[in-house]
Amino acid sequence: MRAVFVDASETLAAVARRLLRPDDPPFAIHADPGITPQDLPAILAGAEIAVIDHTALPGDVAGACAGLKHVVFLGTGARSYMDPEALAAERGIAVHTIKGYGDTAVAECAFALMWASARGLPEMDRAMRAGSWLRTEGIQLTGKTVGLVGFGGIAAEMARLCRGIGMRVLAWNRTPRTHPGVEFVALEHLLAESDVVSLHLLLTDETRGFLSAARIAAMKPGAMLVNTARGAVLDEAALVEALRGGHVARAGLDVFTVEPLPADHPLAALPNVTLSAHSAFRTPEASDNLIGAALDHCRRIAAG
Repeated sequence: MRAVFVDASETLAAVARRLLRPDDPPFAIHADPGITPQDLPAILAGAEIAVIDHTALPGDVAGACAGLKHVVFLGTGARSYMDPEALAAERGIAVHTIKGYGDTAVAECAFALMWASARGLPEMDRAMRAGSWLRTEGIQLTGKTVGLVGFGGIAAEMARLCRGIGMRVLAWNRTPRTHPGVEFVALEHLLAESDVVSLHLLLTDETRGFLSAARIAAMKPGAMLVNTARGAVLDEAALVEALRGGHVARAGLDVFTVEPLPADHPLAALPNVTLSAHSAFRTPEASDNLIGAALDHCRRIAAG
């Protein structure tokens, strides 16, 4: 059984080569992160397993990939790139995702976005590089309340970090949860009470557009928003208007509805937004965990 890593970056390709074992099933690495979906049938060339990092796999393209039976998606957000249920039902292709590989890395990025936004560091940095001595008034986070929307491994790590600096931690989850030091509350209460709202939802049909215009309006006036989940879990246009009007004072965003973020996107022009390029999970430790788990998937599939 043959596997192909179809869209490997230079970094992930090197990790895969290092972690491959001599007795592994055939595993080809196509080290080109810039491919399009239409390139996939030729790249896979009859392979049974596709390892995919960020390339969309529409149903018609999957149907043209002769022999494809499994997709190992590098992460949890496969629905941003494909329809797993439709692929299984219509094409007989199973989609496997990978959880937990970068919980600490993503939480640290969310924490960094929160802190950089609170102190206005990106705005001062831009101004100083342009020759201006801009001094902004920051927000002290110790003693403030952070609300975590969705509570899995990443949110648990974010809670640990926030509690470590003396923040009160609220959380809401679609299914009941408990966690030491975290107060689980109704979503309406969380939005109204939190000085920082941090999104940690998987993208599903139920969570698409979850942080709607109405829910953004229900946030505490002057609160900050952090999103390291998926861009599509919030109403981006409503967020832009809330940032322009000051209802949301600042935002730290790692994910966007369209990626890469277009240069003329309204978010890129707002001084009270801290941006990062969907890189929250990109650390050497998380990359090793991610590729190691992907190879384990391939090994299990090959073993039947």
